[in-house]
Amino acid sequence: MLDKIIPRLKEIEERVKELETSLASPEVTCDPSRLQQLAKERAALIPLLSAWEEYKKIVAETDEINQLEKEKSGDAEIVALYEEEKRHLALKKEMVEKRIEALLLDGTDQDKDRPAIVEIRAGTGGEEAALFVADLYRMYIKWAAERGLRVEVMNTNPTGRGGLKEVIFSVSGRGAFQSFKYESGTHRVQRVPETEASGRIHTSAVTVAVLPEPEAVEVDIKPEDLRIDVFRSSGPGGQHVNKTESAVRITHVPTGIVVSCQDEKSQYKNKAKAMRILSARIVEIRKKEEEAKRSKDRKSQVGSGDRSEKIRTYNFPDHRVTDHRIGLTVQNLANIMEGHLEPIFEALLKDERERTMVNGGKVA
Repeated sequence: MLDKIIPRLKEIEERVKELETSLASPEVTCDPSRLQQLAKERAALIPLLSAWEEYKKIVAETDEINQLEKEKSGDAEIVALYEEEKRHLALKKEMVEKRIEALLLDGTDQDKDRPAIVEIRAGTGGEEAALFVADLYRMYIKWAAERGLRVEVMNTNPTGRGGLKEVIFSVSGRGAFQSFKYESGTHRVQRVPETEASGRIHTSAVTVAVLPEPEAVEVDIKPEDLRIDVFRSSGPGGQHVNKTESAVRITHVPTGIVVSCQDEKSQYKNKAKAMRILSARIVEIRKKEEEAKRSKDRKSQVGSGDRSEKIRTYNFPDHRVTDHRIGLTVQNLANIMEGHLEPIFEALLKDERERTMVNGGKVA
């Protein structure tokens, strides 16, 4: 067993003890959402803890046999039996080590199969940035289709030239969050905009946030903490959209989070979608706060995962895409924009797994 993995396993052992103490506390047992969250975290860590306990037991048995072998060094027959037992334990130890490594590589990510809420927003670049939001959205839709995932549009804010100031959608299916989690960050595009008459290359940027969608029991939002406003939807949609106050804006007063939805003709449906987005954002804030308490050096997916971090550049004149987190450049930009993200996704997944092992089971 690599020495650098053992400290991580000891951390997991301590974390399980902390979780079990918390799960038995009155504060947690009276809070269903908190209870479920901690129970899920414990369940995700138990396989690793069990393997670690088995590993320690094998090491202890091997040490005991070594000591007994020294005491009986003059008895060749007994020493031979001890040697045979040590070979048997060495094989068991190797199998357990491989199981631990596989569990660490697979990760203890409880969110990988959860539905994901993906938010894409135009940044610097005006209309060109909005056009690129639409391009990324189409790319992600095709990527989801390739992986057999279901997409549900939650909110759009279109511009007059075919762009999108913002689009929010959910993705569900096996591996939904894992398929999109690497996309969080700032995406930069370099190309000649359709609106540029002189042919100059412009640099624009959009931000992408990917959040795991929580289950209803995981977040308790009090009605008195909400301010709900209704208004007329804007943009394409016909007379009904523009004349009916079906759009909904929800403000979560304690956190200041504001969510708007206007795509549905029904105010009820818009409110339901807005609440889903709000729940995901609240859970994400709480998760970051908890992680910050446990560690000053907060770890994340790849890089910091912060939306202010430039993670990727799409260079249209040179037909290439560069992922700055791993230094990967793919020359077939057109293929990437058609949703064929496998080269980037596989490289990021491989990098995450390699760093997981190097850092003893943690992604750095």
